[in-house]
Amino acid sequence: MTSLPDGGADLDVDVLVIGAGGCGFVAALAAHEAGAEVAVVEKLPRLAGNTMLSSGSIPAAGTRFQKAVGIDDSPELFAADLRRTAGPHEAEALVDRLAATSASMVEWLADHLGLPIELIGAYKHVGHSVNRLHAVPSRRGADLMQGLWQAAEDRGIPVAFASPATELIVEDGRVRGARVATQGSEASVIGARAVILACNGFGHDRELLLRHAPDIAGAEYFGALGSDGEAVRWGEALGARLANMGAYQAHSAIAQPHGELVTWTVVEKGGIIVDETGRRFADETLGYSAFAAPALARGGRIFAIYDSRIREATAAGQPDFGVLVAHGGAPDYVDAASLAAACNLPADALAGTVTEAGRVAAGEMADPLGRRQWGMGPLQGPLVATRIAPALFHTQGGLQVDDEARVMRRDGGFVPGLYAGGGAAAGVSGRAGGAGYASGNGLLAAMGLGFIAGRAAARDGLAG
Repeated sequence: MTSLPDGGADLDVDVLVIGAGGCGFVAALAAHEAGAEVAVVEKLPRLAGNTMLSSGSIPAAGTRFQKAVGIDDSPELFAADLRRTAGPHEAEALVDRLAATSASMVEWLADHLGLPIELIGAYKHVGHSVNRLHAVPSRRGADLMQGLWQAAEDRGIPVAFASPATELIVEDGRVRGARVATQGSEASVIGARAVILACNGFGHDRELLLRHAPDIAGAEYFGALGSDGEAVRWGEALGARLANMGAYQAHSAIAQPHGELVTWTVVEKGGIIVDETGRRFADETLGYSAFAAPALARGGRIFAIYDSRIREATAAGQPDFGVLVAHGGAPDYVDAASLAAACNLPADALAGTVTEAGRVAAGEMADPLGRRQWGMGPLQGPLVATRIAPALFHTQGGLQVDDEARVMRRDGGFVPGLYAGGGAAAGVSGRAGGAGYASGNGLLAAMGLGFIAGRAAARDGLAG
């Protein structure tokens, strides 16, 4: 951490946003709308971040989109769902704040930024008792990001790519800007009256993973490049408090060898997961993040088994899965014996597993593993198989922030002038592990905290 140079900053703004992902763009747009002069710096040379890799599904409760189709939802129900899924953790105050802000934030994306937001009616996904996921029609985070970037362009907000912030500028204990490296020129200093850290988590930093989330450190990393933990390191140097550092979002179904995400919708509609013995080993409805722990513990080859009905219904509503299907990642087989032969699985064991799962789904017996929801019912031929593997998507721990996204100190109080959101901040997905992750929690923290931080930092910056 350094002070401003004697000659002053090369550029002065009210609010500096570090990171041009979903959180960073929303924060910049919210701050700009509040009247602040804003600049955004991004270390990568292009749009990136975990929002780009996501399905762009943002959970929000009590929106006009829900009301239009008769869904009765509220921030209180949303907060209860989040707490039920996550269990006790160190960012409880954020649960109510994010739930209460979610509807106005999603409607702001649609009404003020002009994004084509709609309610997802085809699925609820893990952790939600009603349909409250909202997305752009393509269900692609990349398209959501393009919309945010265009909104920033339309408003004249400067966004500097390939311009990593290398250190924060601090004077008299207050964050006053950042030193920024730019290609082909000397580093510059951007002075700011408030700084928002929107530079993602630490999923790409093995040392921080081993220190804070060792149970997932050995998994393949499938998240965004740039999740290098600088927010954690800068915050620690300033005495910031860290929270929920062992929490993360994993995904249990990365297609092998295609590297495409296999949406958990195929499980929710009735699919099962088997190991190389041809047997199920855990309740699949734990969810795509929580299921990663038993999958990692199991090791070896793992397969998602579903049927052609599920494949076609899912591909019709989720284009990214349709790409996997088109690339041959979801082939079908006339029966369990043919599938077993093609996947080198024990035929008798697999046939027994499919038969037993069918009896459970039909209500003829209880599931020995505790599963109760079976979507479209017993699997029917042709059966479909996709080899999958678990992976880490992004960390859910980080700098502890209050309900205005101000970064909190270990010894009480706040780091003056510093705000955080998205992967840089502690999320609401539990204290440790992947089981506390409700679908969309990453974008809830990205968009929700970006919305909150942008407005709060603008007040701070304009007052300073």
